[in-house]
Amino acid sequence: MSGKTSWYIVDGYRPPEGPGQCAYEGHECIMILNCNEQDAHCLIDVYYEDREPVLGIPFTAPAQRISAFRSNDRKVFGDVALGVNVQYSLRIRSDIGVIVQYGRADVSQPNLAYLATLGHAE
Repeated sequence: MSGKTSWYIVDGYRPPEGPGQCAYEGHECIMILNCNEQDAHCLIDVYYEDREPVLGIPFTAPAQRISAFRSNDRKVFGDVALGVNVQYSLRIRSDIGVIVQYGRADVSQPNLAYLATLGHAE
């Protein structure tokens, strides 16, 4: 088994578009790497600063594949809207070990800024 079964992304936030928007689209991306020979059945929990959490959003990370999706992907999050300027955190639980990374492209200022970080794992 490769990876961990619980991952935490604390600094979820999609920044607004800035004045004189650059050629890139501001976005966030969650990446799940499943190196195992079987699919990883995951549950995504969303925690907010000012409202109740949304728990247990199902997601399957296919065996021996990388799954990358944006925080506004309705196929993954359904009716859960992780909008612009909304601070949130994620917990991703899996039935087998996976690796989770988070990235953000911030175009709210004239220079593009990109942040990428591994989540905290248990």
